[in-house]
Amino acid sequence: MSSEADKQSALRGKLREKNRRLRALQLRLAEKDREIEAIRSRRAGPPTAGPEAPIFFLVGHARSGTSWLMRTLNVHPAILCRGEGRIVGRNHKRQDIMRMASETMQPSSLQRAILDAEYLRAWIERSVWTRDDDPERHLSSLTRVAATHFLLERLESSGKAIVGDKTPFLSDETITEIATIFPAARVVHIIRDGRDVAVSLMHHLWNREAVGNLQPDEKLKREAYREHPRKLLASGEGIFTERRIREVAEGWRSRVGRAIADGPALLGDRYVEVRYEELLECAEGELRRLLEFLGVDADADTVSACLDATRFETWTKGRSRGHEDSGSQLRKGVAGDWRDVFTERDEGIFAELAGDLLAELGYEGDRLPAP
Repeated sequence: MSSEADKQSALRGKLREKNRRLRALQLRLAEKDREIEAIRSRRAGPPTAGPEAPIFFLVGHARSGTSWLMRTLNVHPAILCRGEGRIVGRNHKRQDIMRMASETMQPSSLQRAILDAEYLRAWIERSVWTRDDDPERHLSSLTRVAATHFLLERLESSGKAIVGDKTPFLSDETITEIATIFPAARVVHIIRDGRDVAVSLMHHLWNREAVGNLQPDEKLKREAYREHPRKLLASGEGIFTERRIREVAEGWRSRVGRAIADGPALLGDRYVEVRYEELLECAEGELRRLLEFLGVDADADTVSACLDATRFETWTKGRSRGHEDSGSQLRKGVAGDWRDVFTERDEGIFAELAGDLLAELGYEGDRLPAP
């Protein structure tokens, strides 16, 4: 019995020693894993293409309030929001970039730059690793990897939690391109009455003549308006040529109409809309809703701080909302300005070309008073 007990005791001792050595080995392996992860982090910096990357896009038609909302979001302690990065835009490319004096005007979107990289495309088409694949799929993935690298590197240096790019519509395909290249990203779409968009855009084109390609009659209208705005409007001529009002109405109808269809269909609950007019009237509630959508703090103090820092009077150095400066980026900051500017011809053209979308968005009943 004594011999058998001694054997059992020795066996238990061996098992304890084996378990002790196993636990020690597990601890060493865990420590080694931590060292490896630390090395990877130092080498790679922030993650570059993960499906949960903290990236969002702020989209909208030009002159719909994207800049105002961008600044407001950027004040939030957890949000870095800048623009315009020109990340998506398959067909966005400036042919005359080498003749431009600007050092900040981008020659193309990042997406277009990658699509135009002939050697990169040839490598994908011929490499043993990719030649049987769809090159477009790889180029979309590379656009996502490159953009995520740029955005997250700047995010890391900012100390904030999420990063957003202000992306005005360059085409009807903007939402589709975002959904294809950034399937996990959230999208905030700011919408404004297309007639107010038209008025704001015309002043913007007056201020950026090289971009707007103003015609001689449009330059005359600009000078007449700035010399005596009420006189020009009272004359019945208005600020638009027929060609321009048609162009803006068609563009607004096409791009905004496509976005409100594609957003819910392609992005689901990662897509949200906000109205420019409601941001003016119900700023606290609307901003809180957007912050909750983006997953950041939306307490009353934070909302108030964001709104206070980006009030119209603050950004214009004291000019009150509604007081026009035609030459300013922040011209007037009001809703419904089109009623004082549109002629009957302008309203008829806009209703003809975009009346269905105005009605769908609840703007259609807001007409000029009968003479």
